[in-house]
Amino acid sequence: MPADIPFVRELDVDYGRVDQVSPLIRRVIADNPSSFTAWGTGTYIIGKGNVAVVDPGPMDDAHLKALEAAVAGETITHLLITHTHLDHSPLAAPMKEKHGAPTYAYGPHGAGKYEQGVVVEEGGDMDFTPDEHVRHGDVIEGDGWSVECVYTPGHTSNHICFALREERALFSGDHVMGWSTTIVSPPDGDMQEYVDSLDLLLERDDRVYWPTHGAAIEDPHTYVTALKAHREERAQQVLSCLRDGLTKVVEMVPRMYAGDVPQAMYPAAARSVFSTLIWLIERGEAAVDGEPAVRAAYSLA
Repeated sequence: MPADIPFVRELDVDYGRVDQVSPLIRRVIADNPSSFTAWGTGTYIIGKGNVAVVDPGPMDDAHLKALEAAVAGETITHLLITHTHLDHSPLAAPMKEKHGAPTYAYGPHGAGKYEQGVVVEEGGDMDFTPDEHVRHGDVIEGDGWSVECVYTPGHTSNHICFALREERALFSGDHVMGWSTTIVSPPDGDMQEYVDSLDLLLERDDRVYWPTHGAAIEDPHTYVTALKAHREERAQQVLSCLRDGLTKVVEMVPRMYAGDVPQAMYPAAARSVFSTLIWLIERGEAAVDGEPAVRAAYSLA
């Protein structure tokens, strides 16, 4: 890809180990590596004594035991959820049951789209509903720490980041990941919202990002600028495909992603191409006969 995204594709991982990654932040990584989760889900613990847990992770007994060991002798007062994919939120349920800590999130799966009258497909943590619905700009305060809520729809419609104000550190969930670009899959995923959310981050002065998957991003502005440029490059590639008579997503993916991702990832790439086509239609640069769909035929506007 022409866009020079400074990915960080190395991470010292020992599943279940507690790493003190900053004065106020600890991290425990779940043993759920995959092509979508990289090394696994990184769960963060904020503070000491009375603590918050960010993205408890998948429903996994070993990860639950590791987190319980990490906070032994402490009190969990807050459970913060960036979004409701199955590698992020399910473990909040048993932790809430044991500790009585309330959950904080934008809303249940698909919440941002339901507000627009759009019903999303199942596939997330459909059992999750937060105790506290948070919105952009809300501040959650704990014992020696405070986080600002930064609403970043795009990857999912209920995606929200949490900014630890004491360290100018942003828990970026899956909105910005250090090892890879983010899948944007309609109808819950929305490319225009995703790019708008990148613009929102560029207006901030966060010092470091702690994504749920992968290593810290230590030059956020440069990184997010590169991500935005990459999305525009993908849009231009789609337009080039249309000019050359490639009208369907299945025809575009091999041309656009050859050498970038293995063929096993083409179905995921197809979802992002589909989202890019919807974005181009909204921009007035592409067209479709009928409703946009993965198998539909597209054309230049």
